[in-house]
Amino acid sequence: MSLLTPAELAALKKFDSPTISNAIEGFKVRPRNEGFMGPEIKCIQAVDEPIVGYAYTAKIAALEPPTDAQKALRFEYWKGVLESPKPTIAVLQDVDPSPIGSFWGEVNASIHRALGCIATITNGGVRDLDEVREVGFSYFASCVLVSHAYIHLVEIGCPVEVGGLLVHPGDLLHADKHGVVLIPKEIAKDLAAAAERVVAAEEPVIKYCREKFDGGIDLEKLKALMEEMARRRG
Repeated sequence: MSLLTPAELAALKKFDSPTISNAIEGFKVRPRNEGFMGPEIKCIQAVDEPIVGYAYTAKIAALEPPTDAQKALRFEYWKGVLESPKPTIAVLQDVDPSPIGSFWGEVNASIHRALGCIATITNGGVRDLDEVREVGFSYFASCVLVSHAYIHLVEIGCPVEVGGLLVHPGDLLHADKHGVVLIPKEIAKDLAAAAERVVAAEEPVIKYCREKFDGGIDLEKLKALMEEMARRRG
């Protein structure tokens, strides 16, 4: 797998997730209704800028106590996170019928930060919000929970489905307060430049409309600007 350089990762963090999503559309590598998580995955705990990182995946459950074999997965999971590409995002599929126990809190967030992990994305729940904010760890989850119940790992390093999106270990993800987008590897190195073009293409429309907030808009001119924006965005 060809990883992005620190500079290339930093360039992607300059853009919000909607702009990244728009830029991906221009490459025509997937349908426009695929490649992102649904609204059930919310940004519950954000840091100051979008996050970009590589997925390390696992499945979790909390409804029933773990078996001895499941307990033993913890060390191998830590090893997998440590050895995964950096920065790492832990993408965890909660397989219970509905979330009842949180894998995430101050302890696990601190462990993951020490392992080079910057965030979690999960269809499960999270807790210890104030403490985890201090750690600088981002939460993208379906809910906030009070208990960890019988939370445990079920499977590690496997494909997972979170928010309707299939995620494999090593997948590149971009996330912020708007949601989570999967970046296709074949366009990752060219995506920041494409996002710059999206921003530049939209600017004339935005500028013209803002100049007309008090009236006097010319619909023919607006139509022409919109057509030019679509052409430049591809």
